[in-house]
Amino acid sequence: MVSRYDVIVIGAGPAGAQAAIEAARHGCRVALVDEQPNAGGQVWRAPVGPFKGKGDADARAGQALRASVAGSSVQPFFAHRVWSVVNEGSEAGDGFRIDALGPQENQALTAPALVVATGAHERVVPFPGWTLPGVIGLAAATILLKSHGVAPGRRVVIAGCGPLLAAVGAGLSGAGVELLAVADMAPRRAWLQRMPAIVGRPALAARGAWWMAKTLGAGARLLSGYGIRRAEGESSISRVVMGPVDDEGAPADGVEHVFEVDTLIVGHGLATACEITRLLRARHRFDRLRGGWTPDVDDDFQTSVPGLYAIGDGSGVRGQQMASLAGERVGLALARRLGHLPVAAVVEQCRHIDRVLAQARPFSDAIAGLMAQRPAQVAAIAPETVVCRCEDVTRGELDAAIEQGALTIDQLKHFTRCGMGPCQGRYCGDTVQALMAQNLGCPREAVGQWTGRPPLRPVALGELIGDFSYDDIPIPDPAPL
Repeated sequence: MVSRYDVIVIGAGPAGAQAAIEAARHGCRVALVDEQPNAGGQVWRAPVGPFKGKGDADARAGQALRASVAGSSVQPFFAHRVWSVVNEGSEAGDGFRIDALGPQENQALTAPALVVATGAHERVVPFPGWTLPGVIGLAAATILLKSHGVAPGRRVVIAGCGPLLAAVGAGLSGAGVELLAVADMAPRRAWLQRMPAIVGRPALAARGAWWMAKTLGAGARLLSGYGIRRAEGESSISRVVMGPVDDEGAPADGVEHVFEVDTLIVGHGLATACEITRLLRARHRFDRLRGGWTPDVDDDFQTSVPGLYAIGDGSGVRGQQMASLAGERVGLALARRLGHLPVAAVVEQCRHIDRVLAQARPFSDAIAGLMAQRPAQVAAIAPETVVCRCEDVTRGELDAAIEQGALTIDQLKHFTRCGMGPCQGRYCGDTVQALMAQNLGCPREAVGQWTGRPPLRPVALGELIGDFSYDDIPIPDPAPL
């Protein structure tokens, strides 16, 4: 059975949920689909089970968002994994069809407008030992803390770049964790250079300062301009070696520090999750500052594919505030497009949102610059280091395949199976593309992106077909001789 709506929104974080609420408020029939059991996304994750959350600002904002969704006419499909998205075209009358696997059955939804708000993936640039148990991403640590109230380890080092280091450090304070160090690849001067833009958003600047105060108050040592040399251990991580890096992320001369740990939390910024817009063949461009490949969108956040919209960090990493504003603007644009609001009623509201977005952009640019991929860090990956952990492909194997004639990212996949594992290249793609561009001496646009294909997420065939036997197959009568 196919359910029809005016708008389908994929992703119930700040951007997607706000778009769904705004469109529904003006009379649109809206379906909101998310893999998680409730709205909130990564930044406002809902607590799970008996854990009630910490009651901090993020928790309160998430509760308010979930209450707004519940109080609206939005039809939620939570705990549903979208595995297929098809553009059926205006001639079919339905526009877009999505198939999503839920707790009970597979859902098929159609609508003339599709909003993609799938957020971003965390980026971890490979280093020796990064596949050891006990090495986890900043996002994984955030999930444990926000959704479950569980500390990821006992003796912990946090390393990488960007403000999420301090956010996780603050979350670990008071959790019974020995936080040994926070190593930020950005030197202090990089933060100071961006300080005018940061203090231009005083509430956000104060929040970041509070995170850092909590982190340092937990006894952590702050290492500015330091990156991970290697993680060591037998069956799991037991120590991590940190060393100085230059402004581009390359190892530099200086004192190394060794920490005995059971957990290393690492993150090197964010990469856009643009699998759906890529699958639907929307036009993309590469923007290093915004997390890599981003779909081209107009003022209403519509892509080059009519009826397909992209908002939030999946259309360029800009942070929660700009994601929420984009969601509100898209909701208004859809209500206007579908005839629920006159143009005059929308124009002034959109102008106001555009002014606020412009005011927020300098802060967003400053933070994004701290999290952008560092080319020299990628170039420094050792030949024996695994890059694609799903298929166990090393840097050396990738280099060899390029030498043997792989000229595009899809060819590299064919040569090595890189990007063919369960994650479908979501976590290694950004690094692999950068390595290929460096090897070929060409811009990132020249190597391209992996071609999008369903299934978008790993799904078991048995879950899709349900109870089935060969007796269920209709067999036509034999053709007459």
